[in-house]
Amino acid sequence: MKKTGAEILWECIEREGVTDIFGYPGGAILPAYDALKHSKLHHILVRHEQGATHMADGYARASGKVGVAVATSGPGATNMVTGMATAMLDSSPIVCITGQVGSKLIGSDAFQETDITGITLPVTKHNYLVTRADEVARTVREAFYVAKSGRPGPVLIDITKDAQQSSCEFDWEAAKPQLPGYRPDLSPAPAEYKQAIDLIQSSKRPVILLGHGAIISGALREVRELVDRGGIPVAVTLLGLGALPASHPLNLGMMGMHGEAWVNHAIQEADLLIALGMRFDDRVTGNLKTYAPNAKKIHVEIDPAEINKNVKVDVALVGDLREVLQEVIPHVDTVDRSEWLDFIDKLKGDAAVRDIQNLPDNGHLYAAHVINDLWRQTRDGDTIVVTDVGQHQMWEAQYYKHEKERSLITSGGLGTMGFALPAAIGAKVARPEADVWVVVGDGGFQMTMCELATVVQENLKVNIAIINNGFLGMVRQWQEFFYDKNYAATPLVNPDFAKLAQAYGIRSETITERSRVVPAVQAARKHSGAVLFDFKVEQEDTVYPMVAAGSALNDMIRRPSPIVETAADE
Repeated sequence: MKKTGAEILWECIEREGVTDIFGYPGGAILPAYDALKHSKLHHILVRHEQGATHMADGYARASGKVGVAVATSGPGATNMVTGMATAMLDSSPIVCITGQVGSKLIGSDAFQETDITGITLPVTKHNYLVTRADEVARTVREAFYVAKSGRPGPVLIDITKDAQQSSCEFDWEAAKPQLPGYRPDLSPAPAEYKQAIDLIQSSKRPVILLGHGAIISGALREVRELVDRGGIPVAVTLLGLGALPASHPLNLGMMGMHGEAWVNHAIQEADLLIALGMRFDDRVTGNLKTYAPNAKKIHVEIDPAEINKNVKVDVALVGDLREVLQEVIPHVDTVDRSEWLDFIDKLKGDAAVRDIQNLPDNGHLYAAHVINDLWRQTRDGDTIVVTDVGQHQMWEAQYYKHEKERSLITSGGLGTMGFALPAAIGAKVARPEADVWVVVGDGGFQMTMCELATVVQENLKVNIAIINNGFLGMVRQWQEFFYDKNYAATPLVNPDFAKLAQAYGIRSETITERSRVVPAVQAARKHSGAVLFDFKVEQEDTVYPMVAAGSALNDMIRRPSPIVETAADE
């Protein structure tokens, strides 16, 4: 049957299983918006196009499905670039659709024309410029396939106005993706499997480095089986939190720049590192010249470009993590590693203060109080925490114990301030039954707080916890340590966030005492609508430990003595 390019666009997206899209209309995408009247898709109107991409990203991370964001040409498209880059570095499958000026106007500097495919080439997995209606169906099907296959990532479809308006025959089956060059054989060779298994069996001090790829692959059962069978302790990346329950006895905790001290020491003392679905990011390794000097290294990774990119490895198993582990696990024998585990326990010593039942309270409100109490009140439910970027992000990783996959959504690779609120909207749309909490700093919140209007317009039950210390906290921390406390451009003059929320019709409260944290969380969970809390916390608190840029992983800045009794040490 004949349909316009715009009608084909939406029908293809529906057939891909999408029910909700996030967007902002404009001239070059108007034919597509007009065609939405023929579609069952639920369109969520954002307040800024960057918000649309973060919503699609949060939707994808919460559900494992492809998220979709829509914008017009020119500034609408360029406003999406940060969100695409965020999704690219964190391997999140989203499809961004942008309108473009008519095909005959391309290259003429027409009104609201930008070369968005050229601009986004480095920050998308792939992108397309569609100039004819008969290209729409094949392009959409390819875009979804590319976005979710292999190592997931963002794909852009830039579609001209005339391609949306003109008509052609629509044949779904004929538009099936034909990408022979995009189906490489990534199965490791038998010899590579044998080398890996021999290294695992002969190691005395192994550590598994568990990353986001375990969640993306759906390899959680296999990871746990390998851990239990091999008796191998696990260090987790920021985006890997929840891939192995925090309560698992072999889960050491988070590694890296603000990871647990004993975890970093264990990595440095290991004789074998088994990297599963992680990419040896600089925030994880510290100085590469001193990184795990005595350890052999096995890297299981679906993206061959990551092999030996940052850290040279002894064995590379390139393939889907779940499939690789299914081959490896039957050949791993149970080994007594009690000596190694006892050594790690001694490294830990009394530094596991984060596990105490109640953090002390001397009248000051610390971010650690807020996050630890939030965890205790929400840990038994289906809870998703979406964080922004900065000190609060690290405190969340340290004080909120994630037991389930996809229970933490955060910007790890790009570190995008302003990510949390829109990403939480996407997560809530994807999983309406979940209890969604935004944990955000006062700086990052102000970057996308316009999306409070989207929360209200969509009547979404999203809970917002602003960790308000009156600074760009992590930047201030660096200034304290490395710039002689020259707090240049980091103190913030903030609005009254509670009154701001009330202006949108959102229930809110300003909290300055720890005694109010638990009642506030309990009240929020009972309330049927969105809630915002402005937690005014200690201003110059610091995330410890910290590995300074260029330092060895085990060369950490520790909390100075005497220990501040209200904030936990590493």
